[in-house]
Amino acid sequence: MTMGQLLARGTEALQQAGVPEPELDARYLFLEAFHLSLSSFLAVRNRELSENSGETEARVCFEEWIRKRAKRIPLQHLIGVQWFMGLEFQVNEHVLVPRQDTETLVELVLEEQKEKDKRILDVCTGSGCIAVSLARLGGYLQVTGLDLSQEALAVAKKNGDRLLGDSADDGAAEVKRMTSSRINWIQSNMFQALDPGQPFDVIVSNPPYIPSRIIEGLEPEVRDHEPRMALDGADDGLAFYRILAEEGMAYLVPGGWIYMEIGHDQSQAVEQLFFDNGYEKIRTVKDLAGKDRVVCARWP
Repeated sequence: MTMGQLLARGTEALQQAGVPEPELDARYLFLEAFHLSLSSFLAVRNRELSENSGETEARVCFEEWIRKRAKRIPLQHLIGVQWFMGLEFQVNEHVLVPRQDTETLVELVLEEQKEKDKRILDVCTGSGCIAVSLARLGGYLQVTGLDLSQEALAVAKKNGDRLLGDSADDGAAEVKRMTSSRINWIQSNMFQALDPGQPFDVIVSNPPYIPSRIIEGLEPEVRDHEPRMALDGADDGLAFYRILAEEGMAYLVPGGWIYMEIGHDQSQAVEQLFFDNGYEKIRTVKDLAGKDRVVCARWP
């Protein structure tokens, strides 16, 4: 069997299992298993597989990944990482896989909140992708991430230690050492474990916002393999926005801002919640696809 034939067999298995984009996923898993670039694979795709131990291990790994992917386990869970804001985050079944949509929120905060001494709170931090990206790319010196899930916080802490620690490699080691010491991970059910006497300048959040009734109709990768608590926004999908709107002001300084990712059809409802609770300068920002993605508001 040639390298190309092995890849074709994996692609066919994913196609038969109904996996979206089977060719793309199979090729990605193949390159990861064999530690090849695409150009390197193209040069050897017609070569027969050898019997050496390294190539045998790679083949076994690839075939196992294909079996799991055919069961609709997310590709990111198989390889253990997902790229977000140009950074490689570790992920597993305890956290929501970071999406490109969420980069809109991070980019907006980086654009509008320039002062590095601002105190920033990330509510429902999950993998820590928002908190860590802000600390590393924005150089913010005081970032806190909270989540109800202890397992999620363990993932977030690993990402923070790896991407903000001395071993990170973007040439800003001094800043990263400072930010690493200022990422504070807290287990909390929303704001319950926080002290209102120590308010934040900025609150960010990508809360659960999918209505409960819709979850069963989602793709198996999401419905069956991502944490339900990171998806389920209760009956109307707005439960966590109500908490953010009704309680968030107690944890914001006067003039503080809150930025939240939303579902594409939730802008009007979320804006109304914050208007009803006395916030000002409320607006919605669209993502690169032109869909409503972030609502932001200022506490007077």
